Amino acid sequence: METIKPGKYIELAYEVYEVEKKEEALMMKFTEEHPDRFIFGVEKDVLPDFEKGLQGLKAGDTFDMTFAPEQAFGKHEQEYVMELDKAIFCNEEGEFDSKTVYVGNVIPMMTEDGYRVHGIVLDITDEKVSVDFNHPLAGKTVRYKGKVVTVRDAKAEDMQPQHSCGCGCGHDSCGDGCGDGCGGCH
Repeated sequence: METIKPGKYIELAYEVYEVEKKEEALMMKFTEEHPDRFIFGVEKDVLPDFEKGLQGLKAGDTFDMTFAPEQAFGKHEQEYVMELDKAIFCNEEGEFDSKTVYVGNVIPMMTEDGYRVHGIVLDITDEKVSVDFNHPLAGKTVRYKGKVVTVRDAKAEDMQPQHSCGCGCGHDSCGDGCGDGCGGCH
């Protein structure tokens, strides 16, 4: 039976929990029918300690790993919370896009350098929109609990993004609730 090592295509079914004072809140779930899929050792978005914990496992093996913020998504950085002009979110007629931009929604944006980023809308005033570009789990202890579904050699088609953003969440676009399956929780 094949083991997880660099270059292997893997599928994982797991749950991600935010851990706070012995309480756990489910943040994301991948099932055997809709697993997290990636090429091991190649993806830049995989947490190094998560990757270390998976290495050597086989299909059917289970895992249960907990990571402090420094091992996971880092601390919450106030500099990534930005006050943006509300006009940025208006159409040509000057109408604010309230269908997409509302408190609690994750919105896709582009940096000055052309990189796609996602932010959570925190507040909307008459002139500003406050957006948090930290990872949703920044500053949090996280627990990954699940099992390895598939381990095999990677094929050429495994290297192709599953949809336009390439996050593998299975949605048509990333502003539609894949949480931060885009950019990943792995």
